[in-house]
Amino acid sequence: MTEKRLVLPSVTRDVVTRHGFQFKKSLGQNFLIDGNILDKIVEAAELDEGAGALEIGPGIGTLTQELCEAAQQVVAVEKDGRLLGVLKETLSEYGNIHIEHNDVLEADLPAIFEKWFHGLEVSVVANLPYYVTTPIVMKLLEEKLPLRNIVVMVQREVAERMAAKPGGKDYGTLSIAVQYWTEPEIVTRVPESAFMPAPNVESSVIKLKVRKEPAVQVKDDKLFFHLVKACFAQRRKTILNNLQANLQPKRDKETILAALETAGVNPTRRGETLSLEEYALLADALV
Repeated sequence: MTEKRLVLPSVTRDVVTRHGFQFKKSLGQNFLIDGNILDKIVEAAELDEGAGALEIGPGIGTLTQELCEAAQQVVAVEKDGRLLGVLKETLSEYGNIHIEHNDVLEADLPAIFEKWFHGLEVSVVANLPYYVTTPIVMKLLEEKLPLRNIVVMVQREVAERMAAKPGGKDYGTLSIAVQYWTEPEIVTRVPESAFMPAPNVESSVIKLKVRKEPAVQVKDDKLFFHLVKACFAQRRKTILNNLQANLQPKRDKETILAALETAGVNPTRRGETLSLEEYALLADALV
């Protein structure tokens, strides 16, 4: 490891000052300056010399530097062109890094994986802008990439929703989607003081261990997710009422009641009380 860890506040400040970099709030730019948190992120990613790492939003290269030390190949996707010159300087001693100038939501990730990772199993590591956390995580999961873990810094409330169990107010469509594809585990909470500049929200690091197979087997996964979305359309309504009003394509009341009976689900229950297994049974009963 280089002697000058970018995570040190004095080093981060020096890089930012020398390059005349101005933080853009619209891009959610908050650079990590806490070495202990950084170490926990890298440890959670479970990298080794036979693994790849995909970083989203490398900033000045603080986390990227550590990933280059731990993984065989690193690809960092950076949207802000102002940071390309900074990264070229801060990561100049590493030969296993490729900087992809792109918006990750628009990037062709399968093509990037094929070109740079050559069949390696990859962990995604990122300090995600809060306003695009869910779209990015869902894109990573839905594209069925060869992923080992997704370790991301997100707003604390979002991490809690991802890891929530049935029955609580945090449990919803995001919980079910994430848990369908992964096993979530909150690694640590992160105070505002761990960043430069400090955000006005508390963060958490969450590890999503990607499953080899989905948590439940269903006949039609599109119907499964349509069903889940319908059941949470209005949280105070019963499953029966939500399905009658929101399920696409539409089903009549008798069909829905018959499916609920087949799945062993009481029509008066609410969406947040059903487990993944119960949603799977209900989805299959509606096929």
